[in-house]
Amino acid sequence: MKSILLVDDDREFTNVAEMIIEHLGHIVSVADTVNDAKQWIDNNQFDHVFIDYMLPDGSGLHVYEHLENKGRRPKVTFITGHPEIKSAISHIAGPSVDYIMKPIEREDIEAALRPSKKNKPNKPQSSTAKQKRIDMHFDCLIGESAPMQDLYKMIERVSQSNANVMLMGESGVGKEVVAQAIYNASESNGDLIATNCGGLSKELIGSELFGHEKGAFTGAVGQKKGVFERAQNGALFLDEVTEMPIDMQPTLLRVLETKRVTRVGGTQEIPVNCRVISATNRSLEEIAQNNVIREDIYFRLAVFPINIPPLRKRKEDIPLLANAFIEQLNNEHGQSFKLNDEQLKRLCEHSWPGNVRELRHALHRAFIMSEPGSNTLTLPQSFVSPFSQAQSSPSANLMAGKTIEEVEKALIYATLDEVGGNKTNAANMLGISTKTLYNRLHAYGEPI
Repeated sequence: MKSILLVDDDREFTNVAEMIIEHLGHIVSVADTVNDAKQWIDNNQFDHVFIDYMLPDGSGLHVYEHLENKGRRPKVTFITGHPEIKSAISHIAGPSVDYIMKPIEREDIEAALRPSKKNKPNKPQSSTAKQKRIDMHFDCLIGESAPMQDLYKMIERVSQSNANVMLMGESGVGKEVVAQAIYNASESNGDLIATNCGGLSKELIGSELFGHEKGAFTGAVGQKKGVFERAQNGALFLDEVTEMPIDMQPTLLRVLETKRVTRVGGTQEIPVNCRVISATNRSLEEIAQNNVIREDIYFRLAVFPINIPPLRKRKEDIPLLANAFIEQLNNEHGQSFKLNDEQLKRLCEHSWPGNVRELRHALHRAFIMSEPGSNTLTLPQSFVSPFSQAQSSPSANLMAGKTIEEVEKALIYATLDEVGGNKTNAANMLGISTKTLYNRLHAYGEPI
């Protein structure tokens, strides 16, 4: 069961779509304006958001940007009656969204909500095998290096059990994609439900995880199922789990031990059955020294810990990833750009401290700046970002006498400038949670 937000001002359409979605067994909420949608997003967590491109008070892209700024990660499907608008949306939103065209049939909604999951995963092939095409393992992972072969083996092994998995690795290595791979390789019948523990306030995290009853608190206008219930017979992905408030962790421990939840404001215990896949970009040393997560919860979550290799330790995968990203962008925009050997060599020589996410973003920017209709992709002269500057040279752009706080503040503002003010992207580049970034900005006197 998924929680769906439908944003469209066509009441005839939303009435039909609402009935179809409910018939498919999901919970649906409806908004007919940008502002109405923003209020729903501010107070609820959704697994899938359908957005009409043209709304009475603005573009559906404003709703999408609001989701990005909130750090929410639902599946997004744009609805439009104009084929040419798809290209415009792709240019801004990138490859993470889908599209359906009006008039919409029942099958279109069913296809959009259908989990993208393989019946049986392909076994990873030898890294020495010569491929004419890029193989995608478990429908979502790319790479033939030795570290990735080890990762595939661990995914295959753990997918045959119900053990909880903790994914560890630097920001940008693809922890959510690995969670998807584990889900794809498993035999579960339920959905993969994701939530970001670092992007929720202390007041809302209990409702998000465990649900609430009507009237449980101000604004609880109806009953809501938490992510544990929505992931029934499937998998629950808890991203940034080490950013969860420490006083909420005993309740989480009890759910992990008993496999039962009690909604906020309720008294009935509800059985839940799902694999929990958690993720953190903190090291084991940080987790132990900073007391960010209780030891008993760590051992419940990390029954099977997996360290995801950074991109600099599997550089032979960079050409495969780069070509896959460009091929995806070509398909979306009707172009035919190609990377030549010299460009691939340049990509392999860079350290990519932001990992796969940084590589993807760099290629997306290059794609946008290249001449349409040409086969030649124009790479930037430098791939240096504030994040890479901070890691590559300790003395770069520093002056004697500056305090650590001043250096940190300068780095945060430089990173925000680099990503156009997007706080979620800035937090990812800096390797901190969005909550930590907001706290820093608040300390600097910035309006939040």
